[in-house]
Amino acid sequence: MLLKGKKALITGGSAGIGEAIALRFAKEGASVVILGTNSERVQDVHNKMSACGVHPEQKFMGLIANVASKESVEACLEQVMTSLGGIDILVNNAGITRDGLLMKMKEEDWDSVIDTNLKSVYNLCGLLIRPMMKARSGKIINISSVVGLTGNPGQTNYAASKAGMIGFTKALALEVASRGICVNCIAPGYIKTRMTDALTQEQQQLVLNKVPLGRMGNPEDIANAACFLASNMSDYVTGQTLVVDGGMVM
Repeated sequence: MLLKGKKALITGGSAGIGEAIALRFAKEGASVVILGTNSERVQDVHNKMSACGVHPEQKFMGLIANVASKESVEACLEQVMTSLGGIDILVNNAGITRDGLLMKMKEEDWDSVIDTNLKSVYNLCGLLIRPMMKARSGKIINISSVVGLTGNPGQTNYAASKAGMIGFTKALALEVASRGICVNCIAPGYIKTRMTDALTQEQQQLVLNKVPLGRMGNPEDIANAACFLASNMSDYVTGQTLVVDGGMVM
């Protein structure tokens, strides 16, 4: 019950890491809102959250949103504020890839990744930071990637978006620390999701060769880190990037 009475919003909450975070937060007593783009998956996670809620005061919402659009985010937040009255914890997890060598990368592939992965963080934080400052409390958790720390060939757009999240986190943490708001990043390594399931056996083995712990992470490994950063246990932690990668980046 680390999050009992808290209200959390998670973007990209209908699959993978976002789903794992949503379910962990629900089990810890939080009311949870997820934003996603696939109505069936959003409804499925909504049902799962409702099933693992631990007290009757919890509320769960699943909304369809284009987090790259400020107007779409504003419309969703209006519903959220009406229903919950506020948000204590924001997890910016929405992300996409459009991989390719820079010399062949289409402009729309650059723009879509930057808009979904990075502009969405601006959209959500920009709209929620004022009520958090008024409340003089809040936790913002941005899900970056080890690729934002190391780079990766064929992912200049993705690496730029994830590195941008880390810089954004540090700057915002400095801006709002005096108001009791903590802003941190999690940088996952290779996590077993639909994205990594698409890799061939050979590609997966090449990945595992880089991981000292010898396995891919699970979405729950990231959910555990998010739970720590969302809870009172991390009240003296801000502006940090927590790398959860099995030791790949040291």
